[in-house]
Amino acid sequence: MIEQDTIKLLRECDAGVKMGVDSIDDVLDKVESKGLKNYLETCRNAHETLDDEIQELLICYDDDGKEPSAVSKGMSWMKTNAKLMLDTSDATIADLMTDGCNMGVKSLSRYLNQYKAADEQSKDIAKRLINLEERLAIDIRPYL
Repeated sequence: MIEQDTIKLLRECDAGVKMGVDSIDDVLDKVESKGLKNYLETCRNAHETLDDEIQELLICYDDDGKEPSAVSKGMSWMKTNAKLMLDTSDATIADLMTDGCNMGVKSLSRYLNQYKAADEQSKDIAKRLINLEERLAIDIRPYL
């Protein structure tokens, strides 16, 4: 049970990290403020570092990880592009990113509770990813 919960939690973290990086990449070239761009780049780099850890663990379990669902990616892309067609301001970007962070925190917290038997290393990764998402949502509030 521990190994199965660990793998499942790592897969969800993998999908979450990829979704976060993709979302940041979708808006980064539209950001005007150096401060907001710096927050987003720093968060993307931290996500990529966490993804490296996740990939190493998944290799140990002989697992390929998980891509974000096509529905989630498609809906995120549609919402982002629809909003940015109307308004490309940093406030709109900060709003989109805050919504994404909140969804990530909610999903990852649910998986952390669902896979209680996961090992402590995997739980720690999930908690750090949740912390990254929460921190970004707080840091970019001045841009809303």
